[in-house]
Amino acid sequence: MHMSDALLSVAVGTTMNVVSTGTIGYSVSRIKKYEPEENKIPMMGVMGAFIFAAQMINFTIPVTGSSGHIGGGILLAALLGPFPAVITLASVLLIQCLFFADGGLLALGCNIFNMAIIPCLIAYPILYKRILRSKLTPKRITIATILSVIVGLQLGAFGVVLETLVSGVTELPFGAFVVLMQPIHLAIGIVEGVVSAAVLCFIYRTRKDILENALGVQNTPKLHMKRVYVGILIVAIFLGGFVSWFASSKPDGLEWAIQKVTNEEELTIDSEVHNELQQIQNATALLPDYSVKSVKPIRENVSTGLSGVIGGCITLFAVTAFGTIIMLIKKRK
Repeated sequence: MHMSDALLSVAVGTTMNVVSTGTIGYSVSRIKKYEPEENKIPMMGVMGAFIFAAQMINFTIPVTGSSGHIGGGILLAALLGPFPAVITLASVLLIQCLFFADGGLLALGCNIFNMAIIPCLIAYPILYKRILRSKLTPKRITIATILSVIVGLQLGAFGVVLETLVSGVTELPFGAFVVLMQPIHLAIGIVEGVVSAAVLCFIYRTRKDILENALGVQNTPKLHMKRVYVGILIVAIFLGGFVSWFASSKPDGLEWAIQKVTNEEELTIDSEVHNELQQIQNATALLPDYSVKSVKPIRENVSTGLSGVIGGCITLFAVTAFGTIIMLIKKRK
């Protein structure tokens, strides 16, 4: 559901960049001053790498001709807490935008708002946390996760529709666009909800304390997490480096909806600001469309796998560095 710059006016894109930047700043301020950094920061890093890799794997939505991938907002919030989750997922989206040209620079604020802020700061506290407040059980985790993912994705998809409407994108009439966006993202949300619930139920059975800490129902100062970090990293490398070979090539939910409405693969817009931002992104995108530039031809699946591993490593180091800086600044205050 990564929006391109062509879907937005400069005014809407700039406004949403300001809103998302402000929300990230608020999230930074809300991270507890004495959050045990030996636990939280590495977990943010490895989960960022995991989500980066997982988002590369598009799954086909039967009959529709569309595909989808997990957003990861609820999964991150359930493991890290809502505010570290926003920072982690925003970092993933920034890296995807800058280094892989996935989502536009002007649209970055919209993508962060729709894919990170809505699930982590709206769906998570209103649904997931309330359902699990009284008792943490596999059944409750499953219900809370699936419901939260679906609602978060529906709100995010509707956000895309509203942002294009306010931007005055006449090629995408509100009625036709919303009728396609909401149902396809309902299907994607069900799949993501089931996958996320399965992951969280597994963690509940093996490391229940991680979920309890994120919910705030138990405060364990020092969790033994090294094996968890290594396990998540191994899975992330496997997903990005190998499973991504078999990702669906069908258009994702947003691309599919745009094609259905406009009969075009993608929209374009010719403005000075949009063109300048595109040139900047072309310069920063070292691995555009998750492909490795090489003098010698490389098989497409190998190129994708290398991009997944490289992107996961960049995300791991970037999120870890950002988290470390946040903790150092907050401890000095």
